[in-house]
Amino acid sequence: MSHDETADENDGETSLFALSRDKLLLVLIIFVGVAGTGLARRFLGEFGYNNVGRIVFILGYGGMIFIVWYGWIRPMDITGPQSR
Repeated sequence: MSHDETADENDGETSLFALSRDKLLLVLIIFVGVAGTGLARRFLGEFGYNNVGRIVFILGYGGMIFIVWYGWIRPMDITGPQSR
């Protein structure tokens, strides 16, 4: 049996580090939610709109947390062991 004929251990499973659309979207949402709102808050503060910058940061960061929870964490089926 050659190397090509052997079954790969990860056949049918997704690797933790494999880049998929869902993982790329998650990284983009987290990046925009943290870095994007942080930069917007800084620029608004430099232009004299410090309170508006705070609101933008709070709403952007909170919205990012809600989107990550709603899209990725909430659908997970987290259950303990079944009783026998």
